[in-house]
Amino acid sequence: MAIFGAFRAAKRDDGELGKGVWRRAHDRFRRGLDRFHQMLEGVQDEDLRAALVPIANDLADLLPRVRKVCRRAQNIAPSESLDVPAGRFPAVHRELTKAGNALATAAEAVAMVRLQELPPDAVGRRAAQVVEHVAVAEVLMPAEST
Repeated sequence: MAIFGAFRAAKRDDGELGKGVWRRAHDRFRRGLDRFHQMLEGVQDEDLRAALVPIANDLADLLPRVRKVCRRAQNIAPSESLDVPAGRFPAVHRELTKAGNALATAAEAVAMVRLQELPPDAVGRRAAQVVEHVAVAEVLMPAEST
């Protein structure tokens, strides 16, 4: 049954996000979010965990926003390849890519905090960069034509 659900989700994603750059940007962000939560699961110190859970929740709240940007971009400038559509879309794609990369860096920071090689506030700083890139992508997104 889980396989069928995953298949349906993939078909829905294909329909909403296409199979090109917008789908890749969304999937990159989702993978980074999954990795962040995997790193968080390994945190044994309860105080540190309590400090990181709100950050994880804030990052998870970004996924629907990223999906919305990618879905709108696919509606306005469909992509079924690795070519980023012209116009303002390269800047939108760049910010989404930076958000995904910053999220991966935030996950890495959690791992480094677990090893006590970074202070805990480093995770918050990296998470703030993720939020910033998503917000910029939203602002750069052209208005949908009707």
